[in-house]
Amino acid sequence: MHNSLFTLMTINTQHKIIILTAPSGAGKTSITRYLLKNHPDKLAFSISAATRKARDNEKNGVDYYFMSEEDFVNKIQHEEFVEWEMVYEGKYYGTLKSEMQRIWNQGKVPVLDIDVKGAIHVQQQFPETTLSLFIEPPSIDELKRRLTSRGSETDETLQARVNKASYELTFKHFFHHEILNSDLDHACKEAEQIVLDFIQKK
Repeated sequence: MHNSLFTLMTINTQHKIIILTAPSGAGKTSITRYLLKNHPDKLAFSISAATRKARDNEKNGVDYYFMSEEDFVNKIQHEEFVEWEMVYEGKYYGTLKSEMQRIWNQGKVPVLDIDVKGAIHVQQQFPETTLSLFIEPPSIDELKRRLTSRGSETDETLQARVNKASYELTFKHFFHHEILNSDLDHACKEAEQIVLDFIQKK
C-alpha cells in the first residue's frame, strides 16, 4: 500500500549530498567504501533501489533495496525517488527520498554511488549543497579488462557496458571534480581530501 507521507515529504535543501559517479568498472564503489570506512561518523552510504537480481555477495537493504519492476514503477508514480533511471532495458536504479532522509536524521551526509545521468539530475536539483566526483578510468581498454575480471559479464553485456562507458565519459565536465583512478590508493586519498573540505565548509 502506498504511504502518502512520501509524496508530502520535501527534501531539505540545506542538507549536504556527496555524489560519486563513473562508468561501470572505473572504481567508484571502491573509493566510496574507502570514504565510508574511514569516516563513519560523518558519512553514510545511500542505498539505491534496483530491479536487477542480487549478486552472490550482495544483501538486500545493505548493498541495494532489491525490488520488482512493478514495485519500482509504482514508486516512480508516487514520486518516491529523488532520481531514477532505466539504466539498461528493464533494469531500473534509483535513490529513494526516504533513504536520504534516513541518513540526514542521523546527522550524517549521504554518499550516493550512482549512474552518471542520475548524478546530473540530483546535482541539478540541489546545486548549492551537492559535491560531485567523477571517477575516470585510465583508459577504455583498462575499463574493459576490469569488467572482464569480474567474471559476471557475457560478451554482449560487456560490450554494452563498454559502449555506455565511452558515452558517459563525455559528461565528466558536468561534475565538480574529476579523479583519475590509475592508482586506487592515490584516488582514494584525493577523494577523501575533497570530501572533508566540503563537509567542513559552512
